[in-house]
Amino acid sequence: MSDPGDDADAPEIAEETMAGFRRTARGVSARFTAGQAGILRSLVAQVAELVGGPGSAQAPPAESQQEPAGADGLPMDLAAILATDGPLAPPEDPVLARLLPDAYGDDPESAGEFRRYTEPGLRSGKVAAAQTVLATLPAAGGRVRLSTGDAEAWLRSLNDVRLALGVVLGITEDYEREFASTEPGDPREAYLHVYDFLTFLQETLVRALR
Repeated sequence: MSDPGDDADAPEIAEETMAGFRRTARGVSARFTAGQAGILRSLVAQVAELVGGPGSAQAPPAESQQEPAGADGLPMDLAAILATDGPLAPPEDPVLARLLPDAYGDDPESAGEFRRYTEPGLRSGKVAAAQTVLATLPAAGGRVRLSTGDAEAWLRSLNDVRLALGVVLGITEDYEREFASTEPGDPREAYLHVYDFLTFLQETLVRALR
């Protein structure tokens, strides 16, 4: 993800236009400026490629949307799970380690076995959620209308981006106080605004879905 110390590339969020998500007759809706859309798409794409590798931010070909059956008659995704040889240890990258945490913090052996069978699916799920955001959020901004399923994918992707950015910025649970006390010229200031924007979007989306 982008380095918060690089002021030249610091993102800017127009707070006065942060209307957030609201419920409509056809699902949930929000409006984004071009700048907001560009920042969000960039962060979502970076997380997708971090989790799934280069090219993961691109939508898969239409013909691959439905998984074909494997040679044993099982769906390919289920066959892959049963035959998986996934990793046993958490990722060394601190952002990935936050996105793909151990299930059993006090039992490394059980955590490794659980990770072996679940991490490939977790990664593909995170990439799919990111692709949904990128497919439904125009690069030029504008009105976004989401079905319940797409909105739930947005929630997962927004959470992943917040977690990743939180690791990069060293954000703690008390980030609101830290954000309020940021000194002028702090290289993290613009990114803290982005983190706050992501939190706002996630909260309004949760409320809209309720």
